[in-house]
Amino acid sequence: MPDSIVIIPTYNEKENIERIIRKVFSLPHDFHVLIIDDGSPDGTPIIVKQLLLEYPERLFIEERAGKQGLGTAYIHGFRWAIARQYDFIFEMDADFSHNPDDLLKLRQACIDGADAAIGSRYIKGVNVVNWPMSRVLMSYFASVYVRFITGIDVQDSTAGFMCYKRKVLETVQLEKIKFVGYAFQIEMKYTTIQHGFKIVEVPIIFTDRTEGTSKMSTSIFREAVIGVIEMKINSIFRKYPEG
Repeated sequence: MPDSIVIIPTYNEKENIERIIRKVFSLPHDFHVLIIDDGSPDGTPIIVKQLLLEYPERLFIEERAGKQGLGTAYIHGFRWAIARQYDFIFEMDADFSHNPDDLLKLRQACIDGADAAIGSRYIKGVNVVNWPMSRVLMSYFASVYVRFITGIDVQDSTAGFMCYKRKVLETVQLEKIKFVGYAFQIEMKYTTIQHGFKIVEVPIIFTDRTEGTSKMSTSIFREAVIGVIEMKINSIFRKYPEG
C-alpha cells in the first residue's frame, strides 16, 4: 500500500488538471492523487475520469455539488485519506503555483521528524514569482499579523502546500475546524501546534498560475483578518489533547 496521497481541490481547472496529475505521477515516489471537485462546469471532472482509466490504482476523484469552500474540500479529503490509512497526506493546488517536485521535500521533512511540513514562501526571504507587489505584501503581512495575534512561530501561516502525518489529522478534531476559506490554512496550523505537534517550514518558490483563474477574493481575506482574532479567543476556552 503506497503511503502518500496528494489532495488537490478543483473548481474550473481544465487547463491545468491533466498536466498536474501526470507531473505528480512522474515523480520518483509512488504518490496517489485525490481530486476533490466542487461541481466544475468547465469539464474538469470529465478530464479526471478519463485519466482514471489510465491510472486506476493511483488516481481518485470525489465530486461535490457546488462550491462549498476550500476548507471543507480538504476536510473531506482528509477523512477519505485517514479511512484508507495513508501515512502522509498532502495539500496542493492544481495550478502549478506549487511545484510538484517539492512534494518529495515535504515528505522527507516528515520522515526526518516533523509532524507536519509547510511549503513556505517566506522562510528564506520572499520567494514568490509573478504576483503583483500588492498581493505579495498582503500575503506576507497576513502572516506577520497571524504571528502577532496567535504567537505561533510560523513564517508562512497562510500557505496551502502542506504535508501532514496521519496522526495529526486523526488528533486535531476536524469537525471543530470552522473556517472554509483563506483562514482555513491558518486554523489548521494553529490547531496542529496547539496539540503539541512539530511543524517544520521547507523553503519553496511559489509561482502564480499562468492558466485558469485565481480564486482569491477580498471576502476570503477578510475572513482571515477577523477569524484569527476569533480563533485566538476561542482557543483560550478549549482543551487541546496532546498528540
